[in-house]
Amino acid sequence: MTMMTAAQYEESLRKLNMVVYMFGERLQNVVDDPIIRPSMQAVAKTYELAHMPEHEDLMTVTSHLTGKRINRFTHIHQSVDDLVKKSKMGRLLGRETGCCFQRCVGMDALNALSIVTYNIDHQCGSQYNRRFLKYLEYVQEHDFTCDGAMTDPKGDRSLPPHKQADPDLYLHIVEEREDGIVVKGAKAHQTGAVNSHEVIVMPTMALGEADRDYAVSFALPSDTQGIYYIMGRQSCDTRKLEDGEIDRGNILFGGHEALVVFENVFVPWERVFMCRENEFAGQLVEVFAGYHRQSYACKVGVGDVLIGASQTIAEFNRADHASHVKDKIVEMNHLNETLYCGCIACASEGHREPSGTFSVNTLLANIHKHNVTRFPYEI
Repeated sequence: MTMMTAAQYEESLRKLNMVVYMFGERLQNVVDDPIIRPSMQAVAKTYELAHMPEHEDLMTVTSHLTGKRINRFTHIHQSVDDLVKKSKMGRLLGRETGCCFQRCVGMDALNALSIVTYNIDHQCGSQYNRRFLKYLEYVQEHDFTCDGAMTDPKGDRSLPPHKQADPDLYLHIVEEREDGIVVKGAKAHQTGAVNSHEVIVMPTMALGEADRDYAVSFALPSDTQGIYYIMGRQSCDTRKLEDGEIDRGNILFGGHEALVVFENVFVPWERVFMCRENEFAGQLVEVFAGYHRQSYACKVGVGDVLIGASQTIAEFNRADHASHVKDKIVEMNHLNETLYCGCIACASEGHREPSGTFSVNTLLANIHKHNVTRFPYEI
């Protein structure tokens, strides 16, 4: 298949048998649920735009594994140009949807694992990178959306995982078998989880020797037996059920997050990319975090929407020529383009890792994320 259309993506979700709960009840139709569907439609934009000739350069790329044309969200960055185009793609999709389109976290997980599995193999003589590349080819061929699952519930944050009153507050290995491992725990605040075909689990922090069982990374189909999704709540989510009686906000596109519970889930060895190599847990977190902070290029696109709406409102009210309104619009653009500078800069200052994957400048990616926590609210 290589690249799905938006319609094929929606149909692929209907074939999944995910166990999803919301408002205390199991959902029988996740795709058409009025609260979840806008988030699915946002992800669908990543498929739709990939088939539009005017966006081909940003949305698609040639796979370094197969030579086939693939969606950029399944690509491993092979150059600084790839990193820059990732930032530009994020702004484009943020502008098209006005929200989170949920696919960045999986792309960032894939790229981080391409680096760290190689590093583990180089030091430990393992075969994780070979497994990962085989998995990556599978993801590219089917154009899957992946959930990158890093954040654990954590419990008492002053204590490491092995000292928690409840050992399942951090996802961990509970059994090792000849054919794989069994894991238990949860991942919290998972963006776009029920819109994803695959879930890619990573550690959430640097880990010591006593926490080796928590140093685990793997990938599974999102409807694997033993995985449960509990939808997170937002303050205005039920407005989507009110059929226009009140302002429902962005009714076409949106986002969601979920608590993903793993209840004694089996993972075959071919899907395991880290197993108790605790000395690499912090590295995986750091590499992923750098990529994901770059991904906030999406907020620049959302800023484009906010600024365009503000200018339009000013024109409708015949206030667009007032000097104080002009000043505010100029400042909004200044802040938004400063955001753009951050995500382009960390990409432009990117570098090649030993695996061949290109990674961002971590300092500039962190600065970009700091700006994202301030400027959109000022805008």
